[in-house]
Amino acid sequence: MDIFDLHADICKTLASPSRLRIIAALRDGEMAAGEIARGLGVHKANVSQHLAVMRQRGIVQARRQGLNVYYRLSSPKIIQACDLMREVLLEMQASRREVLSG
Repeated sequence: MDIFDLHADICKTLASPSRLRIIAALRDGEMAAGEIARGLGVHKANVSQHLAVMRQRGIVQARRQGLNVYYRLSSPKIIQACDLMREVLLEMQASRREVLSG
């Protein structure tokens, strides 16, 4: 795979609101899958499925401790990339509102 294929693959993985919410939940550090599910108000099985995909793509890393599996982001740059994209989207929304109200 070349870098553009890898980039597209990661973008496809992040093209899920649920996965973006999981990234936001992990912003401040490691959490167990159950904690993430409770924080997002969704079923643990659903969160676990998303985490498995994210782990396979290298977005999160996992460690087992007893009965729990704890997840963390594999790089703080993932948060930076999401924050940058959010800024772009907010600017686009503001620009559209200006055009519509102008």
